[in-house]
Amino acid sequence: MKKLLVVLLLIASCVTGCGKKGTENIKKDFVSKVNETKSYTLKGNMEIYAEEETFTYSLEVDFLKDYFYKVKMVNQTNNHEQIILRNKDAVYVITPSLNKSFKFQSEWPDNSSQSYLLKAIVTDITNDQNSSVEEVDGNYVIKSSVNYPNNPELKYQKITLDKENNIKKTEIFDEKDKLKMKATFTSIDYKASLKEDDFKLEDYIKEETKTENKNSTNKKEENKTDTKKEETTDQSKKETTDNEDCEAKGTCKENTKCEGDNCSKKTGSLDNILYPLYIPSNTYLSKSDKVNTDVGERVILTFGGDKNFVLVEEKASVSDEFEIIPVYGDPLIVSDTIGALGSNSLSWTKNNINYYLAGTDLSTKELLTIGESIGYNNQSVSKEK
Repeated sequence: MKKLLVVLLLIASCVTGCGKKGTENIKKDFVSKVNETKSYTLKGNMEIYAEEETFTYSLEVDFLKDYFYKVKMVNQTNNHEQIILRNKDAVYVITPSLNKSFKFQSEWPDNSSQSYLLKAIVTDITNDQNSSVEEVDGNYVIKSSVNYPNNPELKYQKITLDKENNIKKTEIFDEKDKLKMKATFTSIDYKASLKEDDFKLEDYIKEETKTENKNSTNKKEENKTDTKKEETTDQSKKETTDNEDCEAKGTCKENTKCEGDNCSKKTGSLDNILYPLYIPSNTYLSKSDKVNTDVGERVILTFGGDKNFVLVEEKASVSDEFEIIPVYGDPLIVSDTIGALGSNSLSWTKNNINYYLAGTDLSTKELLTIGESIGYNNQSVSKEK
């Protein structure tokens, strides 16, 4: 009887030990798999959950060891495309439709967690000594803490792997266990044939903006030799093409608007002034100025009180030549777009409007909260009285 009891105890101990060892191996194998990968391509979707809205992006990621990244994100609501590019020179956030880019001297992505970058996910796992693994519905789920300095309410993540240790999704939660962000991966190639030339800013911009700027470039060349009659003909053709797009798709091309059945070029005037729905306590709008610039109207809203700050709004315009704007800070997702976060400022473009928010009295969290509250939930904001 005693011998049987000893045998049963040994079997139980082995089963328990082997199970624990098995789950630990899952974590170690995934970390090793990512660390040994010299390049990969990844595709999927990302969802960001606000209070009453969900922002959805399509996602494409290219990585080349050790620090080359290209992240293409397309907003699924308005088809707004942006690219985060990191190469030997700097980090860039490119907006092809506007023919411009922010240029950062930044440690991105190493200075923060990133739910869609494998290296960042692995770093979170290895930095958390209490990270755990469990089997759920035929998959493995790794739970670890996260590090979002600019969004400290995000506390932990769950990484779902299949039986072959391929990542399926990541989920980011706040301290109240509320899901705030989810990235779902549809395909991944751990042996992608990428090289440094695939991450060159010049070549990428040339390729991405060739279609958008083709008509504008041709127009300039024709203006040097064409007669007024030819210019008028070209304009009619352009309007006809735009009208066809408007009628066929119910929407106009970038930087045009649909008026009835016709598309017309957008002007630089602001139809409405958008005010933040969140303002820090004991802070108020003290001054509103509207000035004309070379590209249109610019509105400057000055807020005073306990938290002084300035909000600038103006219509976004397409640059004739590719524009690079230096920024001291980091790229950051602001609701449904990628913006530039500085030490005391936040810049972003949303719904064809450029925003610049600055205030030395504001914390990073306050900058983001104010910025994300502008035009929140697509609410209509009336003109200034």
